[in-house]
Parts: sequence; structure tokens; C-alpha cells
Amino acid sequence: MIVYFYLSDLLILSSGLSHQYRFFSRPLTWTEAQAYCRQAHADLATVENSEDLNLLMNTLQSAGYGSDVWIGLYSEINWQWSDAYNGAGADYRHWRSDLNEPEFQSAMQFCVRSGSGGNWWDDDCALNLPFMCYSGTPESAKFSLQNEQRNWSSAQSFCRENYVDLATVKTDAENQILDNKIVSSAWIGLYRDPNLFWSDGSDFLFSNWDSVINPIGSMPVICGATSSGRLGKWKFLSCETKLPFVCHSVFRKVVKLRLNVQNAVDPNDPVLKANILRKASLTGSLHMHYTRLCNAFWILCYSPSQTSDTICLSVSLYI
Repeated sequence: MIVYFYLSDLLILSSGLSHQYRFFSRPLTWTEAQAYCRQAHADLATVENSEDLNLLMNTLQSAGYGSDVWIGLYSEINWQWSDAYNGAGADYRHWRSDLNEPEFQSAMQFCVRSGSGGNWWDDDCALNLPFMCYSGTPESAKFSLQNEQRNWSSAQSFCRENYVDLATVKTDAENQILDNKIVSSAWIGLYRDPNLFWSDGSDFLFSNWDSVINPIGSMPVICGATSSGRLGKWKFLSCETKLPFVCHSVFRKVVKLRLNVQNAVDPNDPVLKANILRKASLTGSLHMHYTRLCNAFWILCYSPSQTSDTICLSVSLYI
């Protein structure tokens, strides 16, 4: 990604990127909407901060649409066992299906507990519960209920220190053994990583979850939707659902500032570099690769760090 700063007489705006959003009323699946946005714009909408969220809500409200729309959010579903078991029976599940488990309520449930009737629920990993450890091998496990209440990670550590791991459950017979031991509910070893992504590859750092159920079922991927009617809160749906959608493109804020020099200037002059950084309110070191377009105009490239995007400055120098 390249950001352009145009420098001339007066400082009028701070540097940075934001998004422009465009609403499309034609219902498409998430994948179809993604393909359309990538062809005609930049991508399905990314929401990186509260400013973006407000812009997105203004776009939907201006369109007069208050129901669900696709944005670029998605999550990959990959349940796994704490002991990394992937042999026969690793895909055994006993979800409480009549309650839409796993339901991923409020997008906060990544760990699994077993309870009444041997049924399983996904739940918040921070919840303190009894837990089930196992000893021996996964193929001939001996299960031991721990009545001390711990969160999932703490329970995992205890089981690994004192047994083998949290329980891996591979068959109806093993699940019945757990059901006979568990009084109310207890953690088992099944969990998944959040795996939350934006379609354009942006880092997932900002969230605005709705407190609703997000049924996962057996879907390998679930896709994100929002609505102005729910104040821009996010939820997940089947990616095959057909919804209107929002695309985004990036616009560039312009920085104009005065930069006076005495005579012909070397763009690698450390004093000039420091002056450009200070006036453009940038931090870091200026590693310039430049093209001179005329005596008083350069294109300079700046990298705040080795891992950050390159920023290019179109610099006008006044002698």
C-alpha cells in the first residue's frame, strides 16, 4: 500500500488513511460480493476503527437500509483437541443440536464443555468450571474429573502437569463415561482458535460484536454481517446467505506544508530528512529512494520500520 503526501505551502491536514464505503443493494453470497468488490473497487468493507464504523453507518443510513449487509469479516472454523490428537474418532462431536450448538454467542466462545446428557456446548474460555483430565493414551484413556473450578487454559495447564491433558473424546462410549462422572458441566479438550480475518488482509484489531447467537453447525467458514439497525454491531452468518453488501476503497488524506531551502538540496541530507519528518508529523528514519522530476520536485520514499508500509512523499521545495 502506498500513501502520498503532497507538500506545498501550508499544513492543512494530518497524514493517514481512511476508507470510502459504497453500498450495493443486490443480494449476493459473501464470496460473490467479495469478487464483485475486488473487481470494481478494492474489497469488501474493512472496519479498522470507530471512525470507519461511523463512516460505514452513515453510508447505510444514507441509503435508507437498516437490515443485514455483508462486510469483509470472516472466521475459519477449525476445532481441535488440546493434545493435538488427529487419529480415529478425532472428529467425534456431541453438540446440543436442539439449542443450535455450537452457537458462538457474542463471538466469544472458543472452548467446549460437556454437560447434561453428554451434550456439548461452546463457551467463553474465561469461564471457571470443573474439568476432565485423562491419563494413559488417547486410545485407552482413563478420565478423571477435577471439581476445582478453573478457566479453560488453567485447566489445560493443570491436566498437562498432573495427567496427560484435558479429555479427548472419540466415541459414544467414552462420552458416556464422562456423562456418568460430570455432575453439571466440565471443560473437555476441544477448542478452536479465533481465526478472525478481513478480506483485504488487514490485521484484526478492532471489533464491534453483537450479543447474538452465531450458529456454526458444521460450516468450515462463517462470514461477517452488520446493519445500521443494530448500530453497526457485527455477527456471523452462513457465507451462502444472499445479502446486500458494502465495498470499500482507500482514499488518501493530503498534507500541505511549507518547506523552505537555501539553495540546491541533497535529498539525503540528514537535516532535510529531519525537517520533512517533523513537518509531516512522521516518526522513524527516512530511507530515501528518490526520483527528481525537476529542480524543485522529488518523489521520496519513507519506511517507518522494516515491517510497515512504504510512504511516498511528493515534495515541492521552495528556494
